[in-house]
Amino acid sequence: MKKGAEKSAITRRTLIKGGLSALAVTATSLESALGFASEPIPRWAVCETARDNGHRLSPIDAPLPTQARPTIEVSADKLGPPVIGFGGALTESAAHVLAQLPKDKRAQVLRSYYDPRDGIGYTLARTHMTSCDFSLKSWSLDDAADDRSLKKFSLTPMKGEQLPLIRDVQKLVGKDRFKLVASPWSPPAWMKTNGEMIHGGQLREDAKSAWADYYVRFVKAMRDDEKIPVWALTVQNEPDAAQAWESCLYSARDERDFIAEVLGPALETARLSDVKLFGWDHNRSGLEERAVVMLGNPDSAKYLAGLALHWYQQEDFAASSRVLKRFPNTQILFTEGCVEGGPHLDEWEPAERYARNMIGDFSNGVCGFIDWNIALDTQGGPNHVGNFCHAPVLVDTKSGDVRVQPSFYYIAHFSKIVQAGARRLASTSEDNSVQHIAFANPDGSRVIMIANPGDVPRDITIAVDNESHAAQLPPHAIQTHVVTG
Repeated sequence: MKKGAEKSAITRRTLIKGGLSALAVTATSLESALGFASEPIPRWAVCETARDNGHRLSPIDAPLPTQARPTIEVSADKLGPPVIGFGGALTESAAHVLAQLPKDKRAQVLRSYYDPRDGIGYTLARTHMTSCDFSLKSWSLDDAADDRSLKKFSLTPMKGEQLPLIRDVQKLVGKDRFKLVASPWSPPAWMKTNGEMIHGGQLREDAKSAWADYYVRFVKAMRDDEKIPVWALTVQNEPDAAQAWESCLYSARDERDFIAEVLGPALETARLSDVKLFGWDHNRSGLEERAVVMLGNPDSAKYLAGLALHWYQQEDFAASSRVLKRFPNTQILFTEGCVEGGPHLDEWEPAERYARNMIGDFSNGVCGFIDWNIALDTQGGPNHVGNFCHAPVLVDTKSGDVRVQPSFYYIAHFSKIVQAGARRLASTSEDNSVQHIAFANPDGSRVIMIANPGDVPRDITIAVDNESHAAQLPPHAIQTHVVTG
């Protein structure tokens, strides 16, 4: 560490140390938790989450120096874009579940995610500007048939529980740090070719202007009436999927033309060009096609900050690298991922899926990560079409028991320790059985994450700054190594 430099921010952050029955957020710093509150600050510190030993973001002994050949070698070469941050989705379902808790326990859950000191570092959030499957029912902010001037537009459907949740999170993070992404799942039924918000359908040609105005109204109402600025919009959630819930289909050309001819100009005319606009907002499988059509066209590209990404169907992480190689001045933001098929209560595989995807995506130039629902009930809902899913926090709404899942801790290994503005460092490994990634934080610390999804422990040697340190990674575990100086 440079003389006179401030202590590494990671050494001042706190660890989540509670069991699964409640969120126990300590007020001690990571520095104290690791046992080195007094000077000098150690050069190397490690925390671990493992399936079999009870460790949950727990401090462990630092690895010992060794002359062994490195398993993982970290170089000083900085790659890819700066990290924007991490976050989760503030859906109507998450808001409803958390509203069933006593106020102090609800506040504790929110602090565990978003408090800048006692939480796990979240600064991003995503919400829906129409209903989605994780809503209590279908709604839009203007259901009045053929209301092309949007005289009946109102945020009222969001004011019961969804907006209070967003507002409370904003207070925790701070307005200057909080970044809210808003996405539509479907235009109002009267704007669509199939006359309903569900089952796909398309945006009617004669409703395009009204629909673009809906985005403008939403951003202005959030900013002016609710004092919640919208940092970014996505054009359409999953535009290539006709779902049993709210959905709307756009081909690549449809989305390009809507951005270039209607939505982009509407935001510009309303002086909302500072609100970022992301296209696609769907799986890796279609990322390159949308990039070519939308980013390759100057009329649409000029309005786009980049493309948004989900993790479903396939794990072709290199798709992001291929897009960024062709369009280097764009951003790829991960906006949704969850484990489907129910709550997966206390299962370990969802946690390992998070690690695999976060390592894969950040290794290929993704700039930020937003998880799906921050909390659901123990059925994996509520979901008005029965599409139940996992969440890192599951709540028994009858008993008030908060069940913190392994995935919460796996995400925390990234979100708690990788700072906004961090850059990925080049790293190589001779052991394909472990997953790894390294970052350089703005404060000068280096962060190395290593995940072992296998059934046997792995002996590893990490080389940083021409120094090698030997450690052992338990089975089904993740470690974060922080190197200062």
